[in-house]
Amino acid sequence: MSFQIALSGLNAASTDLQVTSNNIANANTTGFKSSRAEFADVFSGEALGIGNGVRLAEVRQTFTQGNVDITERQLDLAISGKGFFVVSDHGSLLYSRVGAFGLDANGYVANSEGERLQVYPPRGDGTFNTGALVDLRFTTDTSPPEATRNMDLNINLPAGSTPPAVVPFDISDPQSYNRSTSSISYDSLGVAHDTTLYFVATASGWNAAMSIDGQQVGGLEPFAFSSAGALATPANGRLDFAGHDPGNGAEPMDITLNLSRSTQYGSSFVVNQINPDGQAAGRLRSFEVDPSGVVYARFSNGVSNAIGQIALANFSNPEGLTKVSDTSFQETFRSGVPQRGQATQSDFGVIQSGALESSNVDLTEQLVRMITSQRLFQANAQVISTLDTVTQTIINIR
Repeated sequence: MSFQIALSGLNAASTDLQVTSNNIANANTTGFKSSRAEFADVFSGEALGIGNGVRLAEVRQTFTQGNVDITERQLDLAISGKGFFVVSDHGSLLYSRVGAFGLDANGYVANSEGERLQVYPPRGDGTFNTGALVDLRFTTDTSPPEATRNMDLNINLPAGSTPPAVVPFDISDPQSYNRSTSSISYDSLGVAHDTTLYFVATASGWNAAMSIDGQQVGGLEPFAFSSAGALATPANGRLDFAGHDPGNGAEPMDITLNLSRSTQYGSSFVVNQINPDGQAAGRLRSFEVDPSGVVYARFSNGVSNAIGQIALANFSNPEGLTKVSDTSFQETFRSGVPQRGQATQSDFGVIQSGALESSNVDLTEQLVRMITSQRLFQANAQVISTLDTVTQTIINIR
């Protein structure tokens, strides 16, 4: 029996060395969580109360936070705080702290095991459907163009301006108008058009005119200011210029000029802001992830679309998770069901893009444990050697 007790001690020390060596080997593995071997004594229940050795009770993982290392790679993601990334392995949901993601051949964001990152899909109103999970995918689809419908203009027209000497108004004759400014507008096909605005002083106020690609759109639109210099008429500050045919198969261009923030002061003519809506077609240029996990796709036309919010999950007992791949875990009865949420909310951590969580292995601690395990192995081996000597002595008794 004593041989069996010492042998169980040798096995325990050997197992402890295996766990420690695995921790040391993964000291630089991204997102690795260190483990420790926990042992329990084997008690036979005999009256003498002498145990029967030791056994391995559990190999427990420690889910403490690892350091966050900056990589400056956009699809490297790190969680600072609680939570796991949710990934899909052909429909089976797994959980991981390793945020080293990349794009596969179809544009899906996946880890080294081919497991796809899960996000909450956008609803279209700036929020996300947290009741559903979809694969995060970047496509090469073109961002569609939008025609210019409105043009916000914040200018100051000089008070006391006199009507031009040349009448009637003619866009080709600078003597027939007082001031002008230019911008760009887009048709329904995303083609850019040079758009010029003209301002003509009258005895009772001002007239505005518009030309697109050198062709006048509509007629003169009147507006006037109050004695305080603020726009008085029209009351809503909007002038409609409609019906320009760009001649390329696009829809007629109907543009509304908004002058509600314009003024008439004694200073010179100033264009404070001119802001037309609409856009050309755009190609995907880049993507980024904010601290709350919202993923934005940015296009060459300046459009930025939120294509999803990264889903996080937490567990009542993370130590009860079962490791099923190099990077991912699976829920078990001991871990409890996953509690889904979003970064920065409730007790979930913050997502940092361009960074990775390093291993939480304390190398100094592991080296000390290795020495301790070595001494335990030597001590149990010495017990076997002593028992062998005793046995030989008994055999040699005559």
